[in-house]
Amino acid sequence: MRTALRIALAASAALLTLGVAQAQEKTLRIGTEGAYPPFNNLTADGQLVGFDIDIAKALCDEMKVTCSFVAQDWDGIIPALQAGKFDAIVASMSITPERAEKVDFTNKYYNTPPAIAAPKDSDIKGVTKEDLAGKTIGVQAATTHFNYSTKTYADSTIKPYPTAQEYQLDLANGRVDAVNDDITVIEGWLATPDGACCKLIGAITPDIEIHGPGAGIAVRKGDTALVDQFNKAIDAIRANGKYKEINDKYFKYDVYGGES
Repeated sequence: MRTALRIALAASAALLTLGVAQAQEKTLRIGTEGAYPPFNNLTADGQLVGFDIDIAKALCDEMKVTCSFVAQDWDGIIPALQAGKFDAIVASMSITPERAEKVDFTNKYYNTPPAIAAPKDSDIKGVTKEDLAGKTIGVQAATTHFNYSTKTYADSTIKPYPTAQEYQLDLANGRVDAVNDDITVIEGWLATPDGACCKLIGAITPDIEIHGPGAGIAVRKGDTALVDQFNKAIDAIRANGKYKEINDKYFKYDVYGGES
């Protein structure tokens, strides 16, 4: 009997050890676009890099899970999450009521304003509806920036693009008069040789109903446990200095923004 009991206890201990090991080895699949520098981008050798990627890795470390990344076109990223292609989206996705009907969001992990850029010889003086009347504005489709441009710049032609790189190319080549995107994306591009053609016109005061309170991590509806894990991890890396370390790698100011 004692021998049988020892065998049973040993088997239980082995199963417990296996369960702990499996928990430690859990892989969290992260979906991201890979075409939105400096937040996420694919290098020439196929590596995903950027602020979103580094933040996701830091959060996974804090949560003690292994991260794997999946590149996904922006316009299909929410359907891919819903279909189970990955477990969470870390791709500079603004938290909006429309999206919150399809996914659940964490708290924000950054919040930066939108802006307008134009060629250096442009006569555009500001970012208002009147300033941009009669102009063609390039903007990435299916984004808060597209929604804002469509609503606000009613006297302009709004031209949607699949990626930021495509509207940037058209602005550089004179096929649009201006572009609308996150200020950090615009400033990052303007600092490159490809962006030498153009200038920042100015920042736009965010419309909370359109732009939301910032960028959050999206998970499938009802996955509240994962939301809670991410929120705790976001608070932790903000407190322990890891967030600032990543922030300072990409930006000269705190992109977290004011409390929302």
